[in-house]
Amino acid sequence: MLKKSKGIHHITAIVGDPQENVDFYAGILGLRLIKKTVNFDDPETYHLYFGDDIGRPGTAMTFFNWLDGHQGKIGDGQVGITAFIVPKGSFSFWKERLEKFNIKYSLEDKFGQSHISFHDPHGLHLELVESEAGNNVRWSFGGVTPEVAIKGFFGVTLYSSDTERTIYLLENIMGLTKIEKDKETIRFSTSGEIGNIIDVCITSQGTGDIGIGTVHHIAIQVEDDQEQLEWKKHIAEFGYDVTPVRERNYFRSIYFREKGNILFEIATNGPGFMIDEAYDEMGEKLMLPQWYESKRSNLEKTLPPIKVREIEVN
Repeated sequence: MLKKSKGIHHITAIVGDPQENVDFYAGILGLRLIKKTVNFDDPETYHLYFGDDIGRPGTAMTFFNWLDGHQGKIGDGQVGITAFIVPKGSFSFWKERLEKFNIKYSLEDKFGQSHISFHDPHGLHLELVESEAGNNVRWSFGGVTPEVAIKGFFGVTLYSSDTERTIYLLENIMGLTKIEKDKETIRFSTSGEIGNIIDVCITSQGTGDIGIGTVHHIAIQVEDDQEQLEWKKHIAEFGYDVTPVRERNYFRSIYFREKGNILFEIATNGPGFMIDEAYDEMGEKLMLPQWYESKRSNLEKTLPPIKVREIEVN
């Protein structure tokens, strides 16, 4: 039986200086820093989570902060573009805000929709798309109010090193529906309300190089542990190597690399980001999994301090 993907759970990228990261995504884009923790596979490195007020699935953009990492190159085998939903009628606010902070942008038309296209300080390619989909957030910061704030993901553009096999995965294994095509892109959709658009670029963008300014992986959501195990079996039946289930505290994960070299994660929707912090305190303290608590003192000394702050115009 063909399984159906619900859509994006989160997207994880690699960036550099963590304070620059916080200043841009919280201070300028207005997302909430919902969790300050470490990369569970590399605890000397931050893993920062930004999203709506509690990091609901489909809203969380997360980052590994490589202070001494090399600059990557966006290309084949990666998520090339990450697009966010903003409320209808908010484009004038976002254009003015980007101009206010000296962020260059362009307007792109994709399948009849206007996209504001720009880059973050470390090179990630981002877009904003107006849509009625999703709920307005319950979070305000630095002049970004719920009436204009990012609601979550619109979707992504995949740059594949084997476009035909990536398309086969999306249609025949992950159950996405092909809805549109133009000269450069094939668009697929999932059953979710937000984070439900997956575009595949038809032409090669050149070989990508994972490093600062690139997406590390895209995570697809499943409801619970049982559904995740069903997906694990389902994907393995098509010849993909799927990792064992890995505990991420706020969700559980499995990973596989598809034939176009893009790394996919399948993540559970629970237990969520409120299991270890009160709502009003989310993102303020360094939160560690139980198995790293013995390293807390050393990590708090070596990880650079970061602070969510309102950003002044230069």
